[in-house]
Amino acid sequence: MFAVKQGQIALALVCVVLGVMVAVQFRTTQDIRSTVPFQRVEDLSQRLSQTEKERDALQQQVKELSQSSHSEATSKEQELVKMGAGVVALQGQGILVSIDDSKRASKPGENPNLYLIHDDDILKVINELWAAGAEAMSINEQRLIASSEIRCAGPTLSVNNTRYSPPYEIRAIGDPQTLENSLRMRGGVVETLQFWGIQVTIRKQDMVTVPAYKGTFRFEYATPVKGSGK
Repeated sequence: MFAVKQGQIALALVCVVLGVMVAVQFRTTQDIRSTVPFQRVEDLSQRLSQTEKERDALQQQVKELSQSSHSEATSKEQELVKMGAGVVALQGQGILVSIDDSKRASKPGENPNLYLIHDDDILKVINELWAAGAEAMSINEQRLIASSEIRCAGPTLSVNNTRYSPPYEIRAIGDPQTLENSLRMRGGVVETLQFWGIQVTIRKQDMVTVPAYKGTFRFEYATPVKGSGK
């Protein structure tokens, strides 16, 4: 009987020790998970995930901004091309030049045409203004572009195949003082015209409006060169 009791006591002690060991192991595992290094790893993992999300968002913003900037640059370039081609109306400071035939009567033996405005007179005025930095010009509501023609058609002037009678009004956008000085220089075009009584008035303006070109463009022989626009 005594031996049986000793065996039961020993078994109980083994169970107690085993229970204690299991409890200690469980507590140790919990302690390890709650230690600073383990928490630090979890914290870093969460921060890394958040940083990756922020990086992806920033990359998307950069992509959108890049596309937007490219679109804006393309739009600005197209706008400048239209302005240079004359297909849009423009406004800015500049001058108004009004030119009319002379009111003088020609003297006996003089050529009466000397007292009338001709296409070469207008062309001289236009060339002086271009040389002085005019950015856009028109004659009697006709926008002047690279292919514009100015020529006499009897007593009238043909501009872009549209006839006009004097007086002629030239609108030019640019620095008003510079444009006026180019026409009023000593021995210049205005002085020559006024010698024959041709009436020329120049007015500086804070706002001059030059209309868009109303004609059509025709290219029968010219074609774009591939890659030249890059």
